[in-house]
Amino acid sequence: MPHSPRPAPRIVVIGGGNAGLSLAGRLHRARMGEITVVEPRERHVYAPLQSHIAGGAARASRAVRPQGDVTPPGVRWLRDEAFTVDPGARRVHLVSGGHLDYDQLVIAAGIRMDWESIPGLPEAMATPEGISNYDFTLAARASPVLRDLRQGTVVFTQPPEPASCGAAAQKPMYLACDWWRSIGVLDDIRVILVLPDPVPFGMPSIDRELHRILDRYGVEVHYSREVRRVDAETRTLTIGHGSDEETLSYDVLHAVPPQRAPEWIAGSGLAADDDPHGFVDTDPETLQHRRHPEIWALGDAAAVATRRSGGAIRKQAKVLTANLRSVLDGREPSARYDGYSVVPFTVSRGTVVFAEFDRWGAPRPSIPFWRSLSRERRSTWIADRHVLPWVYWNLILRGRA
Repeated sequence: MPHSPRPAPRIVVIGGGNAGLSLAGRLHRARMGEITVVEPRERHVYAPLQSHIAGGAARASRAVRPQGDVTPPGVRWLRDEAFTVDPGARRVHLVSGGHLDYDQLVIAAGIRMDWESIPGLPEAMATPEGISNYDFTLAARASPVLRDLRQGTVVFTQPPEPASCGAAAQKPMYLACDWWRSIGVLDDIRVILVLPDPVPFGMPSIDRELHRILDRYGVEVHYSREVRRVDAETRTLTIGHGSDEETLSYDVLHAVPPQRAPEWIAGSGLAADDDPHGFVDTDPETLQHRRHPEIWALGDAAAVATRRSGGAIRKQAKVLTANLRSVLDGREPSARYDGYSVVPFTVSRGTVVFAEFDRWGAPRPSIPFWRSLSRERRSTWIADRHVLPWVYWNLILRGRA
């Protein structure tokens, strides 16, 4: 008697951003099962372009497309949101009240901007002086605010880790400084950068280059400081380290908030007990959950022991696809993610400093024989501003790159 064909595995992907869609496209192209992506938002934003928007080097309309248009063909998009996951029952409970059963689950839910964790910051962002490249609306507001400024004090803040490409907080600052210098008003503007670390980035070759550029623009840097509170009425913010605090006045505040995983991850028991930020407790090399082998994670929601960035997702998606294939075929996962990540620093309106590294902070250039990408170059600006957005919309989100 012939055997009936085995039903296709039900694979649920929570999150329809870069990580969720690029992985879903790969899984569908590999014919690995019935793929459902759970994503509540109706529009999809290419987040790296928000820095160019805030800095006045790109139009906001170029960074957003309808979610339905970018969902890979053959992948089901469910416009809903995860409320909790029951690993024992292999079920995702949804905010709408419904649920999805799965055979394999991938969590690509991204990271949450924790504006409320800093007293006064949400109120400051609601004023005309509050801007940020980490929010689409605030990035669009930033462009004319920075472009039209002719004098005063502008404070830029960078969040502590964990953060989604946290150093990208510096990019609109460099773009704005280059603009102000080109129109002859940079000397009339006090530019302050508040950094959580004692160096601009943490790789010697990158730090040397960024120190040179910070000096070029005359940026006043407050190292090893974090934002404690903001007073929108007096336009001041308090920064500090330990018991040491100081208050800064501003005319414009470009802020990036602390960040954490969506709360339902820890609420579902999927985070490590000792992780105060609540990220998915994955094996950082295989991307498989440490306690629930049918659950996987990638992107900003996963604990992968490296700096989070959009550029890290492509390699994560390749590894996860290979390992999920192995598990479905009855084998142990063997592909390994080395923690590769990348941060392009747009340091002028025509040049970029490119940082590529692994989880140990060692340089990992994607073009092995071209090790000087850490130097300020126009070629990397062309790639960051024009080539990568095209690749993102046309190849990455389709699982083709």
